[in-house]
Amino acid sequence: MAKLNQIIAVEKGVKSKSFQELTQAHHGLQKPALLAGISRTYQPKDEEGEQLPPESTRVQVRAEDILRDTAASLTRLFDVTATKDWANCAARADVVVDGQPLLKDVPVTYLLFLEKQLTDLYTFVRKLPVLDASEAWSPDPSTDAWKTDPVRTIRTKKVPRNHVKAEATEKHPAQVEVYYEDIPVGYWTTVKFSGALPARRVNELVQRVEKLQQAVQFAREEANGGDVTDKRVGDAVFGYLFG
Repeated sequence: MAKLNQIIAVEKGVKSKSFQELTQAHHGLQKPALLAGISRTYQPKDEEGEQLPPESTRVQVRAEDILRDTAASLTRLFDVTATKDWANCAARADVVVDGQPLLKDVPVTYLLFLEKQLTDLYTFVRKLPVLDASEAWSPDPSTDAWKTDPVRTIRTKKVPRNHVKAEATEKHPAQVEVYYEDIPVGYWTTVKFSGALPARRVNELVQRVEKLQQAVQFAREEANGGDVTDKRVGDAVFGYLFG
């Protein structure tokens, strides 16, 4: 008796082969010359007339043969797909995480859905914003975010100063150079806030997604390892269609 995973492996090849054969059959029936035949003989008007050999062309493609071959090819596809789909209805397994069933008796089709969703969630979680590691952060209940300790910095203001390079004389005015000096005028107290996550929290979420991904994959393999009962539906379908 075959296993579901074996049927799944076979289905793709059967589907590809059936599609190719159906395409060939369709093209064959679109060539009227292959479907046509002829036979003709020549008889001169009198005994002295020219004798010509008979001519004939055989029918190369028979539509009924094409129908029979097409039915045989597609019957295999219909049977394999039916076997898989009927088995999928019964294929179930538990999703077990850390030795405990997180989800019980899950259909294999839903396990496939979970696998795709978890792949997308893994990408989402990996890109979550992380708190700047160069700062020391602590929870702030008032904003439900993270904050740093207050940092005090000096605010300065540039004030012009005069520097006398040469004193005034009777003949020349004083030579004065203007420069600016930074003078403290106040203090800034800064607290930074962030809605990002600690790296530890992001790493924990990534690990959880990875662990569940593995559990779902194991469950799918278990569900697909069950025995299947061959279904024979193609004969009924094509017996009605082409019979």
